[in-house]
Amino acid sequence: MAVTASAGRTPDPLGEWMEEVVEPAPTRAGKSTARTPYSLPGDVASDVRRAFLGTAYMREKTVATLAKAAEAYERKRYEEALRLGRVVADATPGVAAVRELTGLAAYRAERWNMAKVHLLAHFAVSSNPEHLPLVMDCDRASHRHRAVAKTFAELEESQPTAEVLAEGRIVMAGSLADQHHFSEAIELLTRAGATKQLRNPSFRHVRLWYALADIFDRAGDVSSARELFARVVLADPEAYDAKARLDELGAGAVRKNRKRRTAPVSKKKVD
Repeated sequence: MAVTASAGRTPDPLGEWMEEVVEPAPTRAGKSTARTPYSLPGDVASDVRRAFLGTAYMREKTVATLAKAAEAYERKRYEEALRLGRVVADATPGVAAVRELTGLAAYRAERWNMAKVHLLAHFAVSSNPEHLPLVMDCDRASHRHRAVAKTFAELEESQPTAEVLAEGRIVMAGSLADQHHFSEAIELLTRAGATKQLRNPSFRHVRLWYALADIFDRAGDVSSARELFARVVLADPEAYDAKARLDELGAGAVRKNRKRRTAPVSKKKVD
């Protein structure tokens, strides 16, 4: 110790201790960090409980898994919604709502084959043809044009609403155009009323106008395409990419037999 640096030195006395009071940070009034858990519609939860075969604990866990899947879909986390929905669909394959949610999540995630399986199962269970146009769209994305035509015939026989039938015709016309059968595609949409001039068009009519304009453009009929794109822009300036397409055609950029635009496959609202 005699050779250490502090040898022979007396440490300085400690100063007085001063108590320092730190006030807690103010909390924001009215802001709650707790999130309200997502709840399923009562009839859907009841259907899952009745269809599930297993213990009460696993039954409630399956209901909770479906609620998480629905919440993920609502938040646009489609892969997560699909993963959770498949778990519930395997446990309760006969519940229409489960098949519908899983099929729509697969469609949004562009998992075409899986979406087709679940949406067809939903139709088989419920007899509701609402999502058959999406089934057609899945086959169109996979270039299975015969399957598109087969499902379209089934759709026509199932007495769908005007909106659902219009969606089916749009997908069928797109499938025909993909095969360069432009005249048949144009005739199909024309018979559906896609050339009608309406003062107050509905969403269905705007969809038909856009689809027919796209086919005219791909077929090389620029004047007809320009007229229909102008109708779409007049009805809804923010509809799809109609304004950009109209500007392109108005600038004289003409390309005959244009290739099909690959994304998105369908512009139908499925939320």
